[in-house]
Amino acid sequence: MRAIEVRKPGDIHIVELKKPELETDTDVLVKVQAVGICGSDMHIYHGSNPFTVYPRIIGHEVGGIVEEVGSGVHDLRPGDRVALEPISSCGVCYACKKGRPNVCAKLEVFGVHRDGGMREWMVAPEANWHKVKGDLPFEAAALVEPMTIGAQAAYRGNIEPGDTVFIMGAGPTGIACLIMAKQKGATVFISDLQANRLEYAKQVGADFTIHLPHEEPEAVLFEKTDGELANVVIDAVGTNTTFAEAVRLASVAGTVVTLGFNETPSNIPSLLLTKKELTVAGSRLQTNQFPDVIRQVNEQKVDPASIISHRFDFDEVKKAIELLEKEPANVRKAVLIFDREDESK
Repeated sequence: MRAIEVRKPGDIHIVELKKPELETDTDVLVKVQAVGICGSDMHIYHGSNPFTVYPRIIGHEVGGIVEEVGSGVHDLRPGDRVALEPISSCGVCYACKKGRPNVCAKLEVFGVHRDGGMREWMVAPEANWHKVKGDLPFEAAALVEPMTIGAQAAYRGNIEPGDTVFIMGAGPTGIACLIMAKQKGATVFISDLQANRLEYAKQVGADFTIHLPHEEPEAVLFEKTDGELANVVIDAVGTNTTFAEAVRLASVAGTVVTLGFNETPSNIPSLLLTKKELTVAGSRLQTNQFPDVIRQVNEQKVDPASIISHRFDFDEVKKAIELLEKEPANVRKAVLIFDREDESK
């Protein structure tokens, strides 16, 4: 079979590998149909992901069709359309016992710590595959995963109907957060440096957009909320300055959710945290979000494919990477299509 492999930073190739086989009775073999290209894939390509050992088959946003199941598989059968939940956890550490396997002490992510889904076939345990509607496009199934990132941020922010939410950054993650915050019944502000990203944010439900640096978020929030500011601030940019600003722009009794992995310290006085009694929450990957997101997708309340701006055939991966390198502001989400003929089956 063919697979997309990053041999070393900056070195990506389509390689020939042996088709994988079932190894345990709970394994499921899936014929991959569509894979989204994520920021973490680009980090691996650039050599900036500290968890990756090369060579690595990248890709964790995967949609496909079940081809074979092990004898112990009960809920999936050949022909089912599925989305990949790409995390593997130990089940016994403190985080797992607390129901948060997304921060397991031995966490592994397909496409990062172990080989991912940019290949023609992929084997993973049944627990990692979630069935979707039989007529759901494969590219939509692949992009259930980034929608769960937005759902996790909404969960960590405890967003409730009527809340005012400010999302910093209108890239793919910020848009996923926007979509899921609107599903919770929130009024949503979103900021970005790029006008085209903000225009798309309006199309998918943003109530207010803030075009940086032409508009000042604090002034806009103060005016539109009668001085209350944002009940929930989601930092989908992840710099030390945006995190500090998020704390400043949160309302009293508010919540700040950060999705960043920035190691540079932020200058945040404890007075802001204490005086406003803020809750500060990290949000990583997702935990138990797939079933509810898939329900919303199946009920046509959420369309993951709506965030796609570019589609490429599997063997055009270098062209896709080049576009993401040269024009990142013009790409919402790029998807690799593996088998166009199977899309209609």
